[in-house]
Amino acid sequence: MTSSQSQRQRAQDMKNLDSLVLINKPLNPEIHYIGELQTPVIVIDDFTTDLSALQDYANQIDFNLDKGSYYPGVRAKLPRDYVIEVLNQVFQLIYDVYKIPKNLRIKPQATYFSLINRPPESLTTLQRIPHFDTPAPYYFALLQYLNDSTHGATAFFKHQPTGYERITQANMDNYFRAAEPYLQALAPFPAKYFVDSNEYYQQYHQVDYKQHRLVIYPGNLLHSTLVDQQTDIDSNPSSGRLTTNIFINVT
Repeated sequence: MTSSQSQRQRAQDMKNLDSLVLINKPLNPEIHYIGELQTPVIVIDDFTTDLSALQDYANQIDFNLDKGSYYPGVRAKLPRDYVIEVLNQVFQLIYDVYKIPKNLRIKPQATYFSLINRPPESLTTLQRIPHFDTPAPYYFALLQYLNDSTHGATAFFKHQPTGYERITQANMDNYFRAAEPYLQALAPFPAKYFVDSNEYYQQYHQVDYKQHRLVIYPGNLLHSTLVDQQTDIDSNPSSGRLTTNIFINVT
């Protein structure tokens, strides 16, 4: 097979994989009301019936460093059909649970496969604390866990000095001012992932990594992956902490 034939065959294989998005219907969502704010987090177990095509797809594409965020790993573009099908299945649920005005429309912001691969000693200071995606009120992360193996959970935190669980336009400046002393104190110490509570950030909820599970949460919640150094720092899509990440803003 010539190089051009191989490229055409690979493209055809990708096209075929794009159409194999197998959603398990009817959906059985659970709504977890977390923290003092009782913020809804949507958890849908067994969201998909078969992930083999999506996993094969991930194994055939190139992952690259995401230079536009502080994500401690590599990412690759999700197939469009997967994104469309996921949003078609859950958009009404998101509107209902988060009481979003009907005149607002979903606008996808970014769609990735993600793999954590940065060793702890290489982390920047901001990668060593819980984070939020944006202060926008109707910005959501849709996260699906893909591999059938044990990996770190997604955890949610309260900033102890301020009591903030969600960072909004109204409290963001105050949060940054209050968080800065901890960042300065943290900088001289050996870098490591944030996986425990302390006097600055208190974990109050976590969602375990489980194959087929889809999680939906507001991007302004302080959150972090509880990175397991034995299993999660891995660039191989077959064995690493492989997730799909769909970020949407409703405006």
